Amino acid sequence: METLKVLIPTDFSVQAEYAYLMVKKLEEKAPIDIHFVHVLDVPDTVTMDKNGKIETCGEIDVNYIISQKEIAERKLNNLKTLYGNHISTELVLGKVTDAIVSYSEENKFDLIVMGTKGAWGLKEKLSGSETQFIARKSKTPLLSLMCDRSDLVISNILLVHDFRHVEDDNLSLLKKLVLAFGAKVHLLQVVSNQNEQEKNNLLNLMDEYAKVNNISNYEKHLLSDSDVENGVIHFNQMHDVDIVCIGTHGRGGLFHSSATEKLINHLFKPIISFHLKN
Repeated sequence: METLKVLIPTDFSVQAEYAYLMVKKLEEKAPIDIHFVHVLDVPDTVTMDKNGKIETCGEIDVNYIISQKEIAERKLNNLKTLYGNHISTELVLGKVTDAIVSYSEENKFDLIVMGTKGAWGLKEKLSGSETQFIARKSKTPLLSLMCDRSDLVISNILLVHDFRHVEDDNLSLLKKLVLAFGAKVHLLQVVSNQNEQEKNNLLNLMDEYAKVNNISNYEKHLLSDSDVENGVIHFNQMHDVDIVCIGTHGRGGLFHSSATEKLINHLFKPIISFHLKN
């Protein structure tokens, strides 16, 4: 199996530790090239050249930025002490979410792995989580998790989708996991008030979707529920899947409700989000 190039954004918190432990679990079955990146959250007026020299517009104390850079570099070096010299580390400047997305796309990563604290209530409505915004903006698939999953056994992967739209989706990562772990894919369509003929049509479309996307080891499921988020939660309660895989059109926000982003903030399961073709 070809090497997976994986990016772990780190703020040196326990959530970043969870992300690394998840990557180590994946590394048991597939070769992985691990990169940590830390974003020094500064305005656009602060720049760093290829030699690491910091410059500011004058309104921000350059010595303060330099001291923060040195602290971050020490912490990144400490990751090599903790995890080994096989990992790569990088420090970049900018707005956290935008810098992670840009860095991932510029360096052609196969996967971003992030721990998240989630978000509920007013916090979710006003700001959400950084992981949620990465899922919305990143063309690189994102694996998010809320807790230590180092004991995870990947046997069952849930693929949540609207199978009325059959096309060749961006499922290369899912197929690599299936190959590496010998996992079964559970195709789930959350429905509302479909009659038997409509349900049979959906089941046939699932077979067509699996054929188009080269998925062979799979089961089909239809579940009646109020919305996708609740459907996934209730399906997991009944079947206890190991990883949830769900696509997004990247249109979440204050005025658009995204099931993918809600699940990232609420579901205590590893979630792989990927961008659907528009």
